[in-house]
Amino acid sequence: MKLYYGIQDKPKFPQILVYAFQQLLAIMAATIAVPAIVGNGMTASAALFGAGAGTIVYQLFTKFKSPVFLGSSFAFIGSMVAAFAGATSMQLGYLGLILGALFAGLVYVVIALVVKFVGVGWINKLMPAVVIGPTVALIGLSLAGAAVKDVFSYGPQDGNGSFIMTTDIWVSLICALVTLFVVVICSTYGKKTAKLIPFIIGILSGYAVALVFTLIGKATGNEALMVIDFAPFEALVADGVTIKTFFAVPEFTFLTAIDGAKEFDASYLATIAVAYVPVAFVVFAEHIADHKNLSSIIEKDLLEDPGLHRTLLGDGVGSFVGAIFGGCPNTTYGESVGCVAITRNASVATITVTAILSMLIAFISPFVAFLDSIPGCVMGGVCITLYGFIAVSGLKMIQKVDLEDNANLFTTSVILITGIGGMALAIGKVTITGTACALILGIITNIVLGKKKKEGK
Repeated sequence: MKLYYGIQDKPKFPQILVYAFQQLLAIMAATIAVPAIVGNGMTASAALFGAGAGTIVYQLFTKFKSPVFLGSSFAFIGSMVAAFAGATSMQLGYLGLILGALFAGLVYVVIALVVKFVGVGWINKLMPAVVIGPTVALIGLSLAGAAVKDVFSYGPQDGNGSFIMTTDIWVSLICALVTLFVVVICSTYGKKTAKLIPFIIGILSGYAVALVFTLIGKATGNEALMVIDFAPFEALVADGVTIKTFFAVPEFTFLTAIDGAKEFDASYLATIAVAYVPVAFVVFAEHIADHKNLSSIIEKDLLEDPGLHRTLLGDGVGSFVGAIFGGCPNTTYGESVGCVAITRNASVATITVTAILSMLIAFISPFVAFLDSIPGCVMGGVCITLYGFIAVSGLKMIQKVDLEDNANLFTTSVILITGIGGMALAIGKVTITGTACALILGIITNIVLGKKKKEGK
């Protein structure tokens, strides 16, 4: 795939701001969803700042050679909940978030050291295209349900799981489809500028349609048409006119965690270690899959240059830094990879500006309110394209695999069926995601059938 902008290309400043804003929109929904799910006072603005800071750290470690944004990791949600559940106070829980990210980061550092001295040959043997291809496809496919539910704004379903088409669901569907087709049309038929910013055009178009429905709903008193929730804006207004605060310092995790130090003890430290360390090994596998996928898109092996040890160090230390500010360990985002693939903009400068923009926006209350107000159905329309591109990228990797060979066929089948089927395991406080389970089973299957491959039978 020919790129409009390569890794080292630097678009002009006005353009790069627009491209960075698009990247921000692509990763924003998932990044701020994690603190919302975990709760306990965690905020979207702090998570945005933490994601930006973590991405800057990642870029420094990778020598600005890997065009991907780091956002809040969903894999650690169970670990974060456990940090609060095992704490005697919210302050100690916040300290647990930072310590947990430190433990996870140390796992990455240890693996990075092994890779540095041993090389990546064992990675390629353990996870060849027949394993990584279906795993990457699975990452996109496993998110399909979330995208569809966003399209229908998690509306009512009948006994068969079909969405019941009430007025509000029809409105959500229309907004999502407008967003989806504007993105698709701009990316396919648009001139260079439209091809480079299809998500901005799509989201603004979907938001405009949603705004029209919402205003009609308010004028007629029809709540079913009110797609946009103006509560984030209303919270900023003091007397119906005046904005209470334009700039606000996010509620950074470390500010609350300081007060939890006096309650800290060894048993809580053990609880945090058990909750975070095993998950870090699971996310390591996803790290490999994401970077293999990104490598295929930009046609440059990131595991060789800047090297897997550098991407691991960047991810691990970046996660820790991100948690200090936002509480959430970070991970390389599939949405960011999908944005690179669709727009064909692999400029690391764009990613770096996105990180800076994310940190700055965290202080601007009206803008955070705008991001919070984007309807789920609009983001659902965007996510159909993003997650779809991730899935197709994995399928492209499988094209290079000889599926006439039963060993390859069974390895691919095991990964896809167990992953799509949702084979996730909860072992104590540790949750092994469906993608991780599928990858582990795929690796084992490939090893078991490896002897037959060597024999050429």
